[in-house]
Amino acid sequence: MLNIFVDLSNRASSKYLNLQYTPMNVEIKHTLLLLEDELESGEMLANYLELNHFQVHWAKDGKQALAIIESYADEIELAILDIMVPFMDGKEICAHIRKHPVLSDIPVLFLTARDEEKDEIEGLEIGADDYIKKPAGLHLIKAHVESQLRRMQPEKKQWLRYDHVYLDTDSKQMFISDQQIDLTHTEYIIAELFFTHPKVVYSRHEILEHISDEEKFIFDRTVDVHIKNLRLKMKEEGKLIKTYRGVGYGFNREFIHS
Repeated sequence: MLNIFVDLSNRASSKYLNLQYTPMNVEIKHTLLLLEDELESGEMLANYLELNHFQVHWAKDGKQALAIIESYADEIELAILDIMVPFMDGKEICAHIRKHPVLSDIPVLFLTARDEEKDEIEGLEIGADDYIKKPAGLHLIKAHVESQLRRMQPEKKQWLRYDHVYLDTDSKQMFISDQQIDLTHTEYIIAELFFTHPKVVYSRHEILEHISDEEKFIFDRTVDVHIKNLRLKMKEEGKLIKTYRGVGYGFNREFIHS
């Protein structure tokens, strides 16, 4: 259990269902993933961080952590992982984060009662940035979190995302889950157009105009070839690109969240 030095008696208890409590009328500093299976310790740490203007997504086991990662990958800026948790332990979650296209560079802090040197070395080799031994005071944990966040690059990557399909608008790359998809530059430009404006249907002529700077000699049916190749490379996710007969192409509106 964590060594807690904060009086929460005047605060209503929050019940967490893989969601987050956000204090009203305060500026949120950063969004964190917390993996902690011990309910009292997890709730007290989450509450303390939220009182200090962090937004916390709290997972009580490895499966919940994976679900939170898939839902909030473009928001999470740091992960605090207890190692000994059910289903998938903190080390496995850390390895998953390091392979994730959006989260691979975020700071990861291990929070654990295991205090052997070999455990700490193993955690750092897996990809953790810091290692905090329990029991640890809440203020100390917050200080470690803030220290790691200060070391981050000031500019975050810009991502377009649908479910587990990600477009890195800086490097012009597509990822499906943690796999990079080998697109040509023109295929990427078309995908980015559809993801940026998912409710717009584009005619072949409009798409040709959009990619005209990418190719010097293009013809009407060139668009069809690029769309076909894009869908093939996206495999099952190719269903996100739809042909609107008699009109053109666009993002499949069936998959637009209301």
